[in-house]
Amino acid sequence: QVQLVESGGGLVQPGGSLRLSCAASGSTFSFYAMGWYRQAPGKQRQLVASITRGGSAGYVDSVTGRFIISRDNAKNTVYLQMNSLKPDDTAVYYCNTVTTGFRWGQGTQVTVSS
Repeated sequence: QVQLVESGGGLVQPGGSLRLSCAASGSTFSFYAMGWYRQAPGKQRQLVASITRGGSAGYVDSVTGRFIISRDNAKNTVYLQMNSLKPDDTAVYYCNTVTTGFRWGQGTQVTVSS
């Protein structure tokens, strides 16, 4: 069973940046398209960025131009560089396959506030 461990969240002022990491155990990581999801209080979890096995990325409109997803298959890790952060980006961030095939990790809290 693959385990996912997210890290890198924190409190940041509007306009700031954070880099999230998601480390996956197991040797099959590179076989999967991966995604970053977020869940704000009282809202459903949503996919905000995805990356294929080959490295092609996709984003929802609300983060396009501000977030960059990447992966390092040798390290079984997927990253989310978040720039120009806004209060609406406040949420718990999770990673998973784009079909949510792995067990969810604990997530990492991102709070954007002045």
